[in-house]
Formats: sequence, C-alpha cells, structure tokens
Amino acid sequence: MEIRNLAPEWIPGAVELQRACFPPPFPVELLWHPEHLARHLEVFPEGQFVAIEDNLVVGSASSLVISEKHYQKHSDWDTTVSGHFLAAHDRNGSTLYGVDISVHPGFRGRGVGRALYEARKDLVRQLGLVRFATACRLPDFANSGFSDVESYVEAVVSGAFADRTLSPLLRYGMICIGVAHDYMDDEESGNAAAMLEWTP
Repeated sequence: MEIRNLAPEWIPGAVELQRACFPPPFPVELLWHPEHLARHLEVFPEGQFVAIEDNLVVGSASSLVISEKHYQKHSDWDTTVSGHFLAAHDRNGSTLYGVDISVHPGFRGRGVGRALYEARKDLVRQLGLVRFATACRLPDFANSGFSDVESYVEAVVSGAFADRTLSPLLRYGMICIGVAHDYMDDEESGNAAAMLEWTP
C-alpha cells in the first residue's frame, strides 16, 4: 500500500470508494462527484491523498487550509469548507482541515487510515501550520443507547465505548475538543460530530 497525492487518473476510484464507505442512510448528495475532486486538485493539490494497493484506490483523504478566524467559529461542514468545491481554502491560513477520509471496508484494520493521517501531519509540518483539525462522524451513536451526543463522545474518549470512526482517530493522536451540533445531515451521528485537533 502506498500513499500518493491524488491525480486525475485516481478520481474515478476515489468516487467509487466513497460509495462503498458511506452507504445509505448516508446522503448520497454529500459524497464526492468527479467534478468536486477535479476542483480540489485545482484549489489545493498537495492536500489531497489516496492510498493505492494493486492499482486500486483503497483509501482517500481530502483537506484544505482555513484561516484562524474561520476555524475558531467551529461552524457546520458546509460553512467551514464552503461547499464541495472547497471554496474556503486560504493559502495564508493556519489550519489544515480534514474534509473527508475514506477507507474501503475490505482494507480497514491494515493501517490505511493511520497512513493517511500521517501524510496530513507531515503536510502540516511542511507548510508550517498551527494544527491539523477535523470534525469526526459518530456512526455508532444511533444504536449506542446514549441519549445525548456529549455523553457518547465522553464515553468513547474515556475508552468505555468504541466508535468505529472516532476511536481510531483518537489512537492516531487526535485530541477531542468538543462536539459540533448540526454539523451535517447525518442520522447515524445525530447530525453531530466530534471536533478533533492535532498540533505538531
């Protein structure tokens, strides 16, 4: 498995990967389409990564840089990135913001996600940024029995409960700084997300 920057020839595979990673009830309109990823390469090519094995896209990660003021608002997904074309990208910003990460279900548990996160951390260092940040889905919240997202996230952070998305990111060294409500239309996560940071 090799981590590379996204290139035009990998776009179809990255689009197919998303559909394998985020099946219904995740809204299909929130997934990448070819024109989105092509624009990402125009806006910020160094921030787009894919994991390749046997000439297949088995993982992908999309990022942009946002200003300190914009980051500190901790807005919803669409406001933070300014839509699927990443119009909020600011080369003079302070924060590498993780827009999305996808790892094929058949390749999970093999270090793909960790390798993509290490590539992002390396980019933070290369660009001299303050932090890497993202907001993490909570796909196991809906069936967890917890009545509120804050209690659920606290349980996952403490290790008392495992979430298939948040738990691995905590093991990658990400720190949870809170919960963003109404982050995106995501029934499994209660429309919320865990806000995460890493600083070099």
